[in-house]
Amino acid sequence: MKDGLMEGKVVLVTGSTDGIGKQTALSIAQMGPRVLLHGRNAEKGRRVTEEIRQKSGNDRIEFFLADLSSQMEVHRLAAEVEEEHERLDVLVNNAGVFMKERRLTADGIETTFAVNHLAPFLLTKLLLVLLKKSAPSRIVTVSSIAHRDAHVDWSNLQGERRFDGYEAYATSKLGNLLFTYELSRRLKGSGIDANALHPGVVRTKLLRAGFGDYPGDDPKTGAKTSILLATSPELEGESGLYFERSQPAASSPLSRDRALQKRFWDISEKLVGLG
Repeated sequence: MKDGLMEGKVVLVTGSTDGIGKQTALSIAQMGPRVLLHGRNAEKGRRVTEEIRQKSGNDRIEFFLADLSSQMEVHRLAAEVEEEHERLDVLVNNAGVFMKERRLTADGIETTFAVNHLAPFLLTKLLLVLLKKSAPSRIVTVSSIAHRDAHVDWSNLQGERRFDGYEAYATSKLGNLLFTYELSRRLKGSGIDANALHPGVVRTKLLRAGFGDYPGDDPKTGAKTSILLATSPELEGESGLYFERSQPAASSPLSRDRALQKRFWDISEKLVGLG
């Protein structure tokens, strides 16, 4: 991909001060768009903003501060992006966590479910007007192959009765796919593409938090599929797809259950207060 490919466009990458998100933002920045970074640490955000400016030769890099475990901060992030930008061509929902213990957010939601699923669900919905205005535009959501291990227990959706860190993570990543497929159908004809991906097993903070010194790819390799879905001209108009290693792949049968997609959507709307 050559420099200038994304000239004039605006791209928001959540969780972009580390790992896959940082590499995604850097690689996209080298193509010339305005890149909106996001993180929850202001000092780190300033440092990474400057680093990406220098490495990419692109000074159109901005940082937005928000803790995505808080729905109030997700609302604020969306409002700030809308206030400062007249367009948004690509939203990359990349931020994620792995929690070994059950902790509730300020909104009373289990943290893994809140950050990995509800935050991108809410942020995407809040930014849809801007994305529609900028069409053709794209929504790229980083899921995981872990979604294949998920099953949905409605009585234990947020680990209310028993909590297992990997189970919670897998459920949240299944949520990413259920959301993407339902969203793609609802956006048909709008000019917005919505796709999801598994980045590979990548050496990041999240991998260490969940699995210790588990071997994995470097972030540069892990970011390739996100970058492809965010920028490839060949993928314009392709929507409702799941990718692994830069290729379309079949996600789990459960993720493709339309009744489950609809029910998950409805529950997510209630949990974020959007009807």
